[in-house]
Amino acid sequence: MEHGDKNYLIIQEVLKELVKNGDIEIKNVDVTKKYKLDEKPKKKRVIKNKKKKPVEKKQYTMIDLFAGTGAFSHEFEKQNIKCCFANDFCKYSKKIFDMNHDIDLTYGDLNDIKNEDIPSHNILCGGFPCQPFSIAGKQQGFEDERSNVFWKIINIIKHHNPEVVILENVKNLTGHDKGNTFKVISEKLTELDYHIKYSILNTSKITDVPQNRERIYIVCFKDKDKCDAFDFNFEEKENKKIKELLVKGEIDDKYYYTDRFKVYDSVKEGVTKSIDENVLYQYRRYYVRENKNNVCPTLTANMGGGGHNVPLLKDEKGIRRLKPRECFNLQGFPEDYKLPDICDSALYKLAGNAVSVPVVKLIAEKISKLIQ
Repeated sequence: MEHGDKNYLIIQEVLKELVKNGDIEIKNVDVTKKYKLDEKPKKKRVIKNKKKKPVEKKQYTMIDLFAGTGAFSHEFEKQNIKCCFANDFCKYSKKIFDMNHDIDLTYGDLNDIKNEDIPSHNILCGGFPCQPFSIAGKQQGFEDERSNVFWKIINIIKHHNPEVVILENVKNLTGHDKGNTFKVISEKLTELDYHIKYSILNTSKITDVPQNRERIYIVCFKDKDKCDAFDFNFEEKENKKIKELLVKGEIDDKYYYTDRFKVYDSVKEGVTKSIDENVLYQYRRYYVRENKNNVCPTLTANMGGGGHNVPLLKDEKGIRRLKPRECFNLQGFPEDYKLPDICDSALYKLAGNAVSVPVVKLIAEKISKLIQ
């Protein structure tokens, strides 16, 4: 019988079983060798799966131009999009930015920074100076030196070619110079092969932060499909009560109006309702106006510096202006956002110039889902 013969295999298995059980003992060496009864069973080879190396996820980055208090970078960092460069020409912006971020803000005029010194990035964010286009300003537009930075933004975009560009400004940008200013901005971005969407968003409408703050957001994509998939359709939210965003505990006397102020009589006469009624007031140079829509009026850079639009409230102690921390709260900054030890007027300016954090959050969430 050959080794491959069926009968051979049967005999081999039977003999092995008998030998194993001790029923027989084979002393004939030839039989043992013939049927391979002395062979030990071969161990099965176990093939271990090699661990696959995890695929490294691409690290997306963004830059924060005219960073101010750092709202853009604060929210994009939460979406795992790292801020690799930030710039502002306000020394107090550097203080507050550096306290709250992993990188240091580059202080100075953006026009003096070489494009090649700015790191490569996926997203460019810029709340570029709004005074040239603001209703509250002289509305000089591109004739204003501060608006020259827009052309610097265009040069940065040309050099780095980011996937996404986000610009923020006052709502009047679309109507400035009969629409010509916005037309120029749109045309320049289109020439760089960007697809554009824009909308005027009000903080008090789409977030729970009770501040009437209307700003235009211009979002540009290189990829048309991604642009088509993006929208500004945000659900309306119920606002928190203003009192929920006020500082708890004793308030320093310096924030209260007394007869040492020339305007005390007009303020006392005009501010009649308590904050418990969810009402704030504005001092408008020569008179006091009640904000009847139960939200905070638009916070401006000149509040607290002797200008108008200073939000006022009446509590059990008297009539006072908002504290700087309360202004940051009304811009949606978290309570643990650090404020530098600087004068109040500088803090008011930082808060007034800031971008509303929860609005940026909504935009950042949508964009990160599209590109990551």
